[in-house]
Amino acid sequence: MWTTDLLHSLYAGRLRRQVTAGPLPRHVGLIIDGNRRWARQKGLPNPSIGHKYGAEHIAHVLEWCEGLGIRHVTVFLCSTENLQRRGDEEVAYLLRVIEQMVADRLDRPDARWRVHVAGLLDMLPDTTAHALKSAVEATRACTTGFHLTLAIGYGGRQEVIDALRELLYERAETGQSMVELASTLSVDDITPHLYTAGQPDPDLVIRTSGEQRLSNFLLWQSAYSELYFCEAYWPAFREIDFLRALRSFAARQRRFGG
Repeated sequence: MWTTDLLHSLYAGRLRRQVTAGPLPRHVGLIIDGNRRWARQKGLPNPSIGHKYGAEHIAHVLEWCEGLGIRHVTVFLCSTENLQRRGDEEVAYLLRVIEQMVADRLDRPDARWRVHVAGLLDMLPDTTAHALKSAVEATRACTTGFHLTLAIGYGGRQEVIDALRELLYERAETGQSMVELASTLSVDDITPHLYTAGQPDPDLVIRTSGEQRLSNFLLWQSAYSELYFCEAYWPAFREIDFLRALRSFAARQRRFGG
């Protein structure tokens, strides 16, 4: 075990030197998948316990990002589909875990990461919505430059619909006709109305657990993102896995649609 840990440490150090020598993403999106499958693999009595380990692991990844100077991270905690299609008991457990993680790790005036929320808080229980709003307020004055966005009750398609709806209301109030709006509508009109307004688009989106799809995550914002799929389940996602993703990102030639 000691030898294995030493080898992992040496390898991580080598990877870290490699990635810091190249371009790093300014913003990383994380689809943290595989909590329940990891729990089953470990033989835990209730697969949902994996959500607890997964939530706790977010703090480790934020430490890695902070050490590398990656200042924007968006974590996909729970989709609108999760809330609507998963069993009530699993959803309730997941939301309790999120509330506890937010209260323990993020809702602090001395927090290193300023918290933002992307999603429909109205879909969440009052206790969950309150915990998230409290963390946003507690970290509003954070001046470290590190920004953490929690995507919860989130769906990329719904976000675009909400942004368009807000834009239509805004222009209607100014007296602009729909014909006039349609003739001038541009990407720059919609972007300020997204849940993530003010945040840069993700340069790199990482999904764990071997699944290779976006699952309605940041559909608008990830139009030109580099995608990286990792076989490890989220609670087992190591710093080595993260550094490998960053190394892959640095080796790519970004074309932004070209």
